[in-house]
Amino acid sequence: MQIHTEKNQKEIKSHGSFAFPVHISPESIQSYEQGNFLWHWHPEIELTLITSGQMEYYVNDKKYTLSKGEGLFGNSNTLHSGHMKDGQNCDYLTVTFHPRFIYGYENSLLQTRYVDFITSSEVWHSLKLTPDTKWQQEILVLIQEITMLAQDPPYDYELEVHLLLTQIWQKLYRYFKSLPEEEARPQKHLERLKQILTYLQAHYQEDLSLDDVADHISICKSECCRFFKKYMKMTIFDYLLFLRIQNSLPLLRAGESITKTAGMVGFSTPAYYGQIFKRYMGCSPTTWRSMSSH
Repeated sequence: MQIHTEKNQKEIKSHGSFAFPVHISPESIQSYEQGNFLWHWHPEIELTLITSGQMEYYVNDKKYTLSKGEGLFGNSNTLHSGHMKDGQNCDYLTVTFHPRFIYGYENSLLQTRYVDFITSSEVWHSLKLTPDTKWQQEILVLIQEITMLAQDPPYDYELEVHLLLTQIWQKLYRYFKSLPEEEARPQKHLERLKQILTYLQAHYQEDLSLDDVADHISICKSECCRFFKKYMKMTIFDYLLFLRIQNSLPLLRAGESITKTAGMVGFSTPAYYGQIFKRYMGCSPTTWRSMSSH
């Protein structure tokens, strides 16, 4: 499986419902193609707890290595992706919820004083949670309690989840409130990164050049290369190849021919497609399709 996004990298999947905007799920990094989930964002807040193994987790321009027993707070609207570390699986729990679940209705005092204070900050995009810090350990325990509730929901399940998430939010609020005041630093580089990712997603089937990408965001080619590699840890060309391979998988699974699939995702020849496919997936497109069908 893989994360499905709109052209602007916003995740398509819904996290709960309007009436109960909470999604609780055990996850495994090896269940994603190539052992990683792609860059995406969503308006919901995401809490993660590692239950086994390790994972490399990226949020905006920050990289975390999360190990068993550790977790992460991911703020609303942040770009994030996760990667298998050293080829080993990682199991983890996620609790994803819309900020509205905490504050209730628009412009309530809970929203304007206690929620927007955190979610509107570009500086506080994420926070690693470790069991070595008491209040963070308490949050990690609360995440476990929430996931246990989801496995065997009591009659007052929704109320219990709300109470536990409110406790978590209170601890986060008290921590961020205790930090020295900082001027809001508009992170223009993150908006630029979103623009590049959106452009590549929209045009990956085409014969793209570095000039095309650089012109789209109005910077020179050398700066475009430097900027992308700094924040994505790979070149634009490598990411484009990776994106094409990822987008070819549903086509193969649906039964399209290798030749047609190669052309539909932007490869000049089936042979080149097969070469790059093996580099990223470790086998030929034909072998992968056969394995996928079983």
